[in-house]
Amino acid sequence: MTREGALAIMIAVAVGLLAALAWAWWRRTRRDAALTAPVGEIPGGAHAVAEFAALYVATTRHGDPLERLAIAGLSFRSRSDVTVTDAGVALDLTGQPRVFLAADRIADVGQSTVAIDRVVEPDGLVRLAWRLDDGTVVDSYLRPQDASARALADAVAGILPSTQTGTNA
Repeated sequence: MTREGALAIMIAVAVGLLAALAWAWWRRTRRDAALTAPVGEIPGGAHAVAEFAALYVATTRHGDPLERLAIAGLSFRSRSDVTVTDAGVALDLTGQPRVFLAADRIADVGQSTVAIDRVVEPDGLVRLAWRLDDGTVVDSYLRPQDASARALADAVAGILPSTQTGTNA
């Protein structure tokens, strides 16, 4: 085989892999098109409890940290500012509208070690379980940058009506 033939085969394989990835993401976005994040502002009169700089990792099916959901505004990893208020949690992802999770939408908060393609030190991620508009529970994972994951999890747990915290390794 000539060098040009080998190069053509490698290019064809690379293009085929890229096409397969694009097709898989397109199917995932079609599957999750009906899922929407609660976009909105922090309600007037809400008082900030804590603010954190964090990395938003992913949103997954509840209890399945390896099944990414392609929810508009929450599809990709991003830097985020997390504001915990007495009314809920605001996620300000870079280039996306603010997502506000009212306290009554939040089902649970805990710590985790793994989500999608991210494995960190034990309990290095915060797992925020919350309800979509249709009642489906999903998990969003955050990695605080300026504080411990425990501090963020405790701040969120403090605003929940009935505090339930857990660990999802």
